[in-house]
Amino acid sequence: MKSYRVVYELDESGHWIATVPAVKGCHTYGRSIHEATERIREALALFVDDADRARLRPDVRLPVKIKVLIARQQEARAIADRQQRRASLVLVRAVKSLTEDLGLSVRDAGELLGLSHQRVQQLRESVKRAALA
Repeated sequence: MKSYRVVYELDESGHWIATVPAVKGCHTYGRSIHEATERIREALALFVDDADRARLRPDVRLPVKIKVLIARQQEARAIADRQQRRASLVLVRAVKSLTEDLGLSVRDAGELLGLSHQRVQQLRESVKRAALA
């Protein structure tokens, strides 16, 4: 499958100009990146046969300050996702220990964990299903 780099740049009116540098004369615009992407694929089809199957690699041109903010946001999001997975594992272990090891009811376990008894029951069931798998 052929791959084409697509350069996106904002013009003075706030529209996105999309250009395929490898294909001379292949450019278009859109009000959003999504719209510009749809249109650049249509424009590319005027120049090459495989435009409908081609992989488009976006190269969005933004000020450095904005790129740094986006990178920081993505890094923070990745950290938060890892922490969320860790918290979920700890929660499942806590539910298992409270209900199986201590023999507490799902209502008491929920009270201690700040969860509804229904959620504790769901977590208990997921522990049982995982043990059977």
